[in-house]
Amino acid sequence: MAKPGKLRGLYAITDSQLLADGKLLPYVEAALTGGARLLQYRDKSTDEARRLREAEALHRLCESHGATLIINDDAELAARLGVGLHLGQQDGSLAAARALLGRQAVIGATCHAQLALAEQAASEGASYVAFGRFFNSLTKPGAPAATPDLLAQAKAQVALPIVAIGGIDLHNAAPLIDQGASMIAVIHALFAAASPTEVERRARAFSALFESN
Repeated sequence: MAKPGKLRGLYAITDSQLLADGKLLPYVEAALTGGARLLQYRDKSTDEARRLREAEALHRLCESHGATLIINDDAELAARLGVGLHLGQQDGSLAAARALLGRQAVIGATCHAQLALAEQAASEGASYVAFGRFFNSLTKPGAPAATPDLLAQAKAQVALPIVAIGGIDLHNAAPLIDQGASMIAVIHALFAAASPTEVERRARAFSALFESN
């Protein structure tokens, strides 16, 4: 499995609507230039040919910036590219994904606001666990709410890097890092921007929060 020390910092997640009309690659490159350490390709469409093309292009960008590419909910695509995978609670077996992708692959698991799910994911071979939502989220407005205290509990009980996700922006991220978040996952607060230059500026600001912590 990937070394936990590498799993720290800004975790950028793509959004197929926010990054439509040719924005995907320039905006992602700006985020990586700004310091994003992980990139999750999240696209729920059924256009497999396009998804493969985009994932391949993102993989090249991540490699050139020393970042880790994670595929959302598609173990076969992750295996084809030799990259990481993120699984939600309804996205299949983590243990099966580990067997498919091998010991070195980064595999993350959504744990909502439940410590027990994180402990289960750790026992099944997860590389990191993700908790959320912490604040109102545009992507998943109905997701269960998590609290900063949960991060401290998870840090004490689960020996894995911890991702915080859900409505996080530059104004509310720092306390989550203080409570134990190894990574801050961001979609809108990073990519809902007018230009790649603004994306890079935001990415640098998020990354700076980890340098000062």
